[in-house]
Amino acid sequence: MLVPVADEDDARATARALAPYDPAAVTVLHVVEKGEGVPDKTPVEQSEAIAEAAFEAFRETFPDAATERVYRRDVVAGILDTAADLDVSAVAFRPRGGARILQFLAGDRSLRLITESDVPVISVPDGDDT
Repeated sequence: MLVPVADEDDARATARALAPYDPAAVTVLHVVEKGEGVPDKTPVEQSEAIAEAAFEAFRETFPDAATERVYRRDVVAGILDTAADLDVSAVAFRPRGGARILQFLAGDRSLRLITESDVPVISVPDGDDT
């Protein structure tokens, strides 16, 4: 199972939400958004530190989780490419909140992930959602 995470807090919350399902094998993924000709959102070193902190937070719950870091302009494409490269059986994610208008204007990554994936995509509820 591939589990994308954004940062340390997201990784910790996602791992807690996924834990009751007890997946056999987990790879946690962080996609570093690269600009490809435009300035990056954050310096590479800072992005890599964010990824490492996220991996450590996820491993508090899943100590044997494998890790992957990819560099892409399109986060959803990075997740889907990694899922294909690793030949995972599913992608699991915890939806992030946010105003509907912002999701509409920015493009809803959750919707794209679900509709563009070739493998099952599982949305795990936040502990507050159950």
